[in-house]
Amino acid sequence: MEAKQRELLFKLAVCNGIGNLGMLKVLDFSMKYNNSTDFSKEEIIQIAGITTYQKLFSESWDHWLNNPEKLQEYYNAHSFITILDPTYPEYLKQIYNCPVLLFYKGNIKLLKKKCISFIGARAASVYGINVVRQLIPEMVRHDLTIVSGLAKGIDSVSHQVTMQQGGNTIGVIGTGLDRCYPKETAHIQRKMMDEQLVISEYPNGTGPRKYHFPMRNRIIAGMSLGTCVIEARKKSGTLITAQAALEYGREVFAVPGNLFDAHSDGCHGLIQEGAKCTICPQDILEEIQLFTI
Repeated sequence: MEAKQRELLFKLAVCNGIGNLGMLKVLDFSMKYNNSTDFSKEEIIQIAGITTYQKLFSESWDHWLNNPEKLQEYYNAHSFITILDPTYPEYLKQIYNCPVLLFYKGNIKLLKKKCISFIGARAASVYGINVVRQLIPEMVRHDLTIVSGLAKGIDSVSHQVTMQQGGNTIGVIGTGLDRCYPKETAHIQRKMMDEQLVISEYPNGTGPRKYHFPMRNRIIAGMSLGTCVIEARKKSGTLITAQAALEYGREVFAVPGNLFDAHSDGCHGLIQEGAKCTICPQDILEEIQLFTI
């Protein structure tokens, strides 16, 4: 990929008023016209279909245009791949609105591994934590990379157990890589940046926003062969990830729990809707082995 295209995509990513879909449109247009990158802000507004936030984008674009040294310094502070890079996960390319850029810290080679995501309640019970400890070691032994969202509860336990077992794990976050949210998992995030991999579609300085996390969830589901849900209430962000996995045609595994515990209501609902009732590692492995990359 030409340096000019990378620079254009980065500039778009750090501009306000344009979303990922708009960036995909600009990239598509660029590729149709000999990888052209010399666009005016008016052309980008038209190509990307920016309507409501035209003024916001225009001001942001002009800010970076008038501060090229600052933009270059910001560019140099990031490690990132684009959707055109060979390292970009093949399964992630298949989803609607796949991220144009993935910022990363850690071992980028993990993106080429077969992945399975483990997600669940932030307020994980002892039961949920024990389920993670029961399932993940076998995933590691079969060279599956564990993906999760570095949230409290099931997410962070999944990352920790994977590392304890000597396996590979990828964290997908909804902030810039220079932020740790929530603070309770900051030590895990820093360790993973050194020894594993943490990715985000948001540049440094981006704080947590409510809408970032459903967007983050599509990446978790999209890059995974399947998604295993351990403890989820009927209305939770965890079910957004599970629903995304279903929409992408990926396998969804749901661990049953106590009938009288609301933490398991979401899992029981998924099982009723066709998710695979999962009570041992083999329930996952026999399905995942049907997939090839």
